[in-house]
Amino acid sequence: MKIFGIGLNKTGTKTLGVCLQHLSYRHVTYNLEYLRAFSQGDLNFLCETIKQYDSCEDWPWPLMFELLDEKFPEGKFILTQRQTPAIWFESLCKHAERTGPTEARRLVYGYEMPHHHRQHHIDFYNTHNRKVMDYFKNRPEKLLAVCWENGEGWAELCQFINQPHPHIPFPHIKIPQDRFKTLESLNKGMSSI
Repeated sequence: MKIFGIGLNKTGTKTLGVCLQHLSYRHVTYNLEYLRAFSQGDLNFLCETIKQYDSCEDWPWPLMFELLDEKFPEGKFILTQRQTPAIWFESLCKHAERTGPTEARRLVYGYEMPHHHRQHHIDFYNTHNRKVMDYFKNRPEKLLAVCWENGEGWAELCQFINQPHPHIPFPHIKIPQDRFKTLESLNKGMSSI
């Protein structure tokens, strides 16, 4: 069974990734090459690529959740969300201030920086979440919608994917300003908890 994280970036996707890695899933996170492939319509390449992994989150996977459901009918989907769209947008802006303009934001949102396009981004966030919820509304066993800020964590995640609850604190990962610190090093830090 594959696990697909389909929340937008800045919704706790890295936290989800670290959790899935801790639970021994072969995991892939954001990859600009894969996002470029998506924007060029190379969906066969992406479907072949995801076969190598047990789980994923971040770009480009949230943009193609319907296709992933079609190609991997045994898959389960996790929609990470923030408490409000405004909180999400603020987090997106803070991240953009640290990283500067990016090709990824341009490919996904149409703008390299979000700051002067608040309503566009909030509409994008709301539309994506509504589209996901509508798509799975008659198959609730396929979708877990979570907001880590509301205290959801290991219990909800492990019950959904039928895994034992680990006896470690739930990680709330914030990517540090040192952009070279990898997700793998964050995961190693969890193993010492």
